[in-house]
Amino acid sequence: MRPHETELWQRLSAGLQNCHQNAFPLPGVQNAIQRDVYLQQLVDSIRRVQFVRVIADRPIDPRRGDGLSPMFDPIRAAVLNRRQGHFDEACWLAFLFVHFGRHPVSKYRYAGEFYCALGQRPAWSFSAVADDTVGMRDWLDANEEYLRRGSHRGFGNHRKYLSLSGSKNNATGHAFETYAHWVRAYGDHEGLFAIAAHYAEGSPEKAFEWLYQSMRSVASYGRIGRFDYLTMLQKLGFADIRPGRAYLDSSTKGPNKGAKLLLEGMEPLTVSELERRVRIVGDYLGVGMQEMEDSLCNWGKNPSVYKYFKG
Repeated sequence: MRPHETELWQRLSAGLQNCHQNAFPLPGVQNAIQRDVYLQQLVDSIRRVQFVRVIADRPIDPRRGDGLSPMFDPIRAAVLNRRQGHFDEACWLAFLFVHFGRHPVSKYRYAGEFYCALGQRPAWSFSAVADDTVGMRDWLDANEEYLRRGSHRGFGNHRKYLSLSGSKNNATGHAFETYAHWVRAYGDHEGLFAIAAHYAEGSPEKAFEWLYQSMRSVASYGRIGRFDYLTMLQKLGFADIRPGRAYLDSSTKGPNKGAKLLLEGMEPLTVSELERRVRIVGDYLGVGMQEMEDSLCNWGKNPSVYKYFKG
C-alpha cells in the first residue's frame, strides 16, 4: 500500500467494522489475514477506477491513437477522440479495449493491429465496421492467422478464451457486427445513451440497468463483458450511468464467490439478497458497485494471499 493511502485504508477498515456491528455479520473478514487481503484488493480497485478518470484530464500523445504505433493505447485513444468531437469513435475504442483487453506481454497488440487493419486499408473505425460488417468479418478471417502469430499474443484476462475469427458464431467478428447493429438501431452512441436516459428518468442507476439489459444483443457479451464496458463508459465520463448493484449471478466464480465468502455464514443467501447486502456494504465503505464488484472478484480468487491484478 502506498503511504498516502493509509487514511483510505483506515476508513475502509472502519466501514467494514461498522457494517458488521450495525447492519449484518461479515463472517469472511473476521479473520485478520482475510480482512487485510480484502482491504488491499479494495484499495487496488479504487485506484484502478481513479486512474482512468485521471487519464481523461491529462495531456495525451497523438501516437496513443495510432494503431500502427507501439504506443497505441485504446483508452487514451478514446479520450483523444472525445476531445476532438468524435464521440462514436471514442466509444468504439473503449469497446475495443474491453473486447481485446490488455495482454500481460503483448499488451494492446490485438486491439492496435485490428484497429489499424495492419496498415492494409483505412482503419476499422466504428463507421467502417458498421457500414461494412461483411468486409470486416472477411478481413478478420483473412488475417486471423497472422494476428495470432508468435507466442506472446492473446486477449486480456476477461476475454482470454475468445476467438479472433470473423465467421464463427460468438467470436470477434460476430461481436463487432452485433455491437454495431446495437448502436445503429438508435442512430449512434449519443442516441443510444439518450434513449437510456429517457427510460431512466434521470437515474444513472436505471440508465445503466437499461443499457445492461439492452446489450444482451451483443454476441459473446455476458455479465462480465457488459459490466466492464458500461463501467468503462462511466469512468471515462462518456455516459451518465452508474451500476446500482454488483450484477451477481448464480455462478460460483468471480464476484459471486467473493460475495458469498464475505457475507454468508451458516445459511446460504439468494443472489438478490447478496446484491442487496453488497450495496449496503458499499454504502458503509463509501465506494460504488464498480469497486465492490472488482474487489470481491479478485479477493475471491485467494482470500488469504494478496495478489495484484492489473484488471
